[in-house]
Amino acid sequence: MVSSSEGNASPRFLAKRRVEFRDTDAAGIVHFSAFFPIIESVEHEFLRSVGISVMPDHDDANRVTWPRVSARCDYQGPARFEDVLDVALYVDRIGASSVTYRFGITCHGRDVATGEIVVVCCRLTAGGQLSKAAIPEDIKKRLEGESG
Repeated sequence: MVSSSEGNASPRFLAKRRVEFRDTDAAGIVHFSAFFPIIESVEHEFLRSVGISVMPDHDDANRVTWPRVSARCDYQGPARFEDVLDVALYVDRIGASSVTYRFGITCHGRDVATGEIVVVCCRLTAGGQLSKAAIPEDIKKRLEGESG
């Protein structure tokens, strides 16, 4: 298992997201539910950046996918339409079959939200069945920051 220490670890990935009108509520503030698609898109961007496919081809015999088993978001302050959010992704824990990502979201240097998602590595069969699986070593190395 690989873990990063809370607070002192550097982000593994940084991204920017502009708040879209669809993300806001009637008061013009980002709706709480909009943070989950934002952190998921940053997770996917991170995975692509380290050479991990979010959804491998159907013909791939080692086809794995990453369903969520836990998601949490805590809110510190508002963000509004057209604000640019800075999203930091941390790989907090890599277990035998799960990965814990932590996110920090800021806007103009002020904290907006923090979140965490836990994903589990699963094999996906051609018939669409999922079964929990150990994280393949090459993927684990990429998540840890080693070249695969």
